[in-house]
Amino acid sequence: MITGERMAAVDENAAALGVPRKQLMESSGNAVASVVREVADPGATVVIVAGRGNNGGDAFVAARFLDAYDVTTLLLGRSETIGTEIARENWDALQRAGYDAREVTDSSGFDLPDCDVVVDAMLGTGISGDLREPAATAAEAINAADATVVSVDVPSGFDADGGDHANNGVAADRVVTFHDTKPGLEALDCEVTVADIGIPAAAERFVGPGDVRLARPDDRDGRPYVIGGGPYTGAPALAAQAALRAGAELSFVAAPESVGGEIQGYGEDLIVQPYEEDVLTPEVADDLLETAQQYDNVVVIGPGLGTADETLEATRQFLSAYAGRAVVDADALEVVPEVETDATLVCTPNRRELARMGGPDADDLAAAADEIEAFAADLGHIVLAKGANDVITDGERTRISRSGAVGMKVGGTGDTLAGIVAGLLEGAEPMDAAAAAAHVNGLAGERLAEADAHGFLASELLEEIPRVLWGESDA
Repeated sequence: MITGERMAAVDENAAALGVPRKQLMESSGNAVASVVREVADPGATVVIVAGRGNNGGDAFVAARFLDAYDVTTLLLGRSETIGTEIARENWDALQRAGYDAREVTDSSGFDLPDCDVVVDAMLGTGISGDLREPAATAAEAINAADATVVSVDVPSGFDADGGDHANNGVAADRVVTFHDTKPGLEALDCEVTVADIGIPAAAERFVGPGDVRLARPDDRDGRPYVIGGGPYTGAPALAAQAALRAGAELSFVAAPESVGGEIQGYGEDLIVQPYEEDVLTPEVADDLLETAQQYDNVVVIGPGLGTADETLEATRQFLSAYAGRAVVDADALEVVPEVETDATLVCTPNRRELARMGGPDADDLAAAADEIEAFAADLGHIVLAKGANDVITDGERTRISRSGAVGMKVGGTGDTLAGIVAGLLEGAEPMDAAAAAAHVNGLAGERLAEADAHGFLASELLEEIPRVLWGESDA
């Protein structure tokens, strides 16, 4: 089962792998035509009611596979406003080939011809709320017709993400959905066909540009709270700055007063909140917990924190009481397996830290992906295992990010990754945020490696993060 949002990301990933969307549209249209042939004999009258998006484009393709039928295609709107190039190309193909394809530019003039089959291709996934004109009038006519209704991907008005279905949506007799079923379709009183349209399994398994688009913030939001520093100062500064580069509006660092000035010196954009003790202690943890809960911060805990006994106890105490979202990295990771918490944790171990947590001890993390998934299921938290290939899993779903460069073995790249996760966690689902962050961090390293394969620094990744997140992901 796959949501509409996730399906759009998979489509984009497939295109990045070399399977263009136009090819997928051809397969989708063929699948729709196959179902029409199942419900009606050759010579039957078919009316396609199409919107101006790719859902309509699928139906334009279907018309070309139904030459044995009497087919009329009605486009709701003007053809020059068709929203995607590939849908427009398939509309133009119908025009040039002499198919009966007409524009409906005024909903008051919508007239559904008598027919045996109606193909509903007005609205696909990603649309929520009651239908507006001209789709509302068209849906009313479709529902009143004495015809078999075949909907493309989902019935128009059906929300494949949030379940907010339109009161005036189309009531389908058959649904042809693509690649995988969508949440809620099984509850409809209709027959659902899941059509394989040729999307490679790698488009779901490997993180790609679609995942970046799905997770990236639309606007600056969130105020990550980095709890780190003491023995080390660069790690929390890198994590906090990376969160800013990934879209956070403010970034806070809680650290010992003895190193607060040094951390502040790494970036004037950071807000450092010092405490008197030289390391994190249980008493300090109580105060930090109160702050994090009061402001509903996404927390990053661990970078540069150290492994003093009282620090580890403070970390246990904090995580046990915290119920928000947290990225757990570096020195804080070892306490996670023994902590019971209501928090949503994204754990970011390297392969050695993963083994110390009780996970598989593997040089090739991708080859051990199934074992890491089983470990995450037992742990009850998301694991982003860092290696030449990163493995991201919530214990049920597993993704692999293949981006990165050899030069990223330099210290600090894991800290930037933790910060990117925190920056994306404000607006994205945790699994989506973790997968996208791994990919963005790796692509940032690839960009630097083009100029200097081995000599770049983790701090240089910071400038590349927004370029990848808002720029290269569009490519």
